[in-house]
Amino acid sequence: MSIHKGKILVVDDEASIRRILQTRLEMIGYNVVQAKDGEEALSVFRRETPDLIVLDVMMPKLDGYGVCQELRKQSDVPIIMLTALGDVADRITGLELGADDYMTKPFSPKELEARIACLLRRSFHKTNINIIPNSGIIHVGNLKIDINKRQVHKNDQRIRLTGVEFSLLELLVNHSGKVFSRLEMLQQVWGFVPGLNTDTRVVDVHISRLRTKIESNPNDPEFILTARGSGYFFPRTISSEQ
Repeated sequence: MSIHKGKILVVDDEASIRRILQTRLEMIGYNVVQAKDGEEALSVFRRETPDLIVLDVMMPKLDGYGVCQELRKQSDVPIIMLTALGDVADRITGLELGADDYMTKPFSPKELEARIACLLRRSFHKTNINIIPNSGIIHVGNLKIDINKRQVHKNDQRIRLTGVEFSLLELLVNHSGKVFSRLEMLQQVWGFVPGLNTDTRVVDVHISRLRTKIESNPNDPEFILTARGSGYFFPRTISSEQ
């Protein structure tokens, strides 16, 4: 019998997709709950408190964008969006609203399973690491970054970051001065080896969203800088407390 790995909420108005994903995910050890539209998704989320959500975009009553927006007001639960939309601008709208990742239909169930595993590893790590008594804290400018609690304060005010956003910040801060390409960041933070045709704009969207949260002026950032044609880097000298 498979070991329970976590609870996943699958939200899709197509019953066949819900059945396929539930069968596959339960076979590898996940507990799966379902919702057939956006309104039901919010209700099931409040009742079941899943560890991760697989969320379709095009649904009746309330679409995936609306669900994502509502969830981000109250939770940083990992969200993977499924979209059949062909326009890249439409596909990344979910990322701008707070989703952690997206896949386009038709998608490979095996790749979805790999991305779920990566996001959950990071999420569970966040939960477990809070019990470590000696927390390492990094101060840089008006930011206080608690690596072990995975929390960020700006001017002594807590900033809510998603798991992916914190992991991006952690990667750049821990390697201050090093330029990371978008492909390197996909591998380090999302946890999979990008292919030749991988869409790296998912990184740009998350960096943009992270800047709006930690920078005083996102259009003239001081913490997360762009190395034109190369990637991103954190230039500041940091001090830490153990």
